Amino acid sequence: MLGGGTFTSQNKKLPGAYINFASAQKASSTIGERGIAAMALELDWGKDGEIISVTGEEFAKNSISLFGYDYADDKLKGLRDLFKNITKAYLYRLNSGEKASNDIATAKCSGIRGNDLKIVIQKNLDDETKYDVSTYLGTKEVDKQTVAAASELVANDFVTFKGAELAVTAGTALQGGTNGEVSGDAHQNFLDKLESYKCNAIGCLSEDKAVSGLYVEYAKRLRDKLGVKLQVVVYNNAADYEGVVNVKNTAEESTTAVVYWVTGVIAGCEINKSNTNKTYDGEFNVIADYTQAQLEASIDAGEFVLHKVGDEIRVLVDINSLVTTTAEKGEDFKSNQTIRVLDQIATDVSSVFNTKYLGKIANNESGRTSLWSDVATLFREYQQIQAIENFEDTDITVAIGNDKKSVTINSAVQIINAMEKLYMTVVVE
Repeated sequence: MLGGGTFTSQNKKLPGAYINFASAQKASSTIGERGIAAMALELDWGKDGEIISVTGEEFAKNSISLFGYDYADDKLKGLRDLFKNITKAYLYRLNSGEKASNDIATAKCSGIRGNDLKIVIQKNLDDETKYDVSTYLGTKEVDKQTVAAASELVANDFVTFKGAELAVTAGTALQGGTNGEVSGDAHQNFLDKLESYKCNAIGCLSEDKAVSGLYVEYAKRLRDKLGVKLQVVVYNNAADYEGVVNVKNTAEESTTAVVYWVTGVIAGCEINKSNTNKTYDGEFNVIADYTQAQLEASIDAGEFVLHKVGDEIRVLVDINSLVTTTAEKGEDFKSNQTIRVLDQIATDVSSVFNTKYLGKIANNESGRTSLWSDVATLFREYQQIQAIENFEDTDITVAIGNDKKSVTINSAVQIINAMEKLYMTVVVE
């Protein structure tokens, strides 16, 4: 649902076209790449307690070995939603249980998916002194080795072998695999490990506010104290902070399912783009029936909400959870596009300084002029891709700081946001 109708002043909250009709009065438009997300998950298969880096291509090709299921399986619906808008994800398995096993092999990962493994041993047709040892996951053969003795078997992506004497079997299933419970400190362990990785957005799939609160505080600490610019995506947590995106919608399948897709679009959106009015192209049945009054209330509450537009579901406004504005953080800071630009500037300038100047270039007039030139080049690139406008070289100054080792940069920037509201007056002659 979009806004519309007439306007008295330009103060509408909903995106849309607002058109007035009136009688005529008779007179006189090198930047770092985005698209990296992170998320902690409960899984039936996967490495325990370890962050794994997965590209979109690797997810499509290796989902069985990574997560235990074929790419098209319903179990991976959430990850497919996540990867629709990103290039890479850092993923972490929260739960750890027992590994399935039998007399021949032990599953490489804990989890109930290991119970779908089985080992088939047959005589080799060409050499009766040898055996064909096959590993099956469900009905799919995932490994086959021809050996004379068990000692020759090597571990594959799914099992390690025990060295038991080989004997023909139509199929011996592995048993005893369990998912285990998520420990109380699992999410904190994930965030601690993630601190050394660079990502654009982190999704929290827990509906427990105590857990999502960990992610909120993580974002605040990294952004405000460490200068690491990222956003976290949570469900139903009114954090009142520009680094937190608060998802309102649920889905028929799961309360927090929409977080997958939103994390992807927040991480993957370029700094000169907006997610406002973006069509939901995911696989969950999103609940998005809201009245205009409810949508306006969501904007006031800093909620990221999907709504119905005809037969489609779209993003209402690309906003974060910031509600309380100050002299330092005005209305513009509620816009995720604004935050993306500001975060990109901070990240790019830091990267230039840390790689080229820190401990290498003298803090004299020549060195500061070089730093000014590099920063100005960045700003010209931002302007060229229409992330900022009206930039002049004089908008940036570089000066010596309070001591001989310090340098200060002052800059002014006008950030461009995508159009969201149309105010039109049609004059009737």
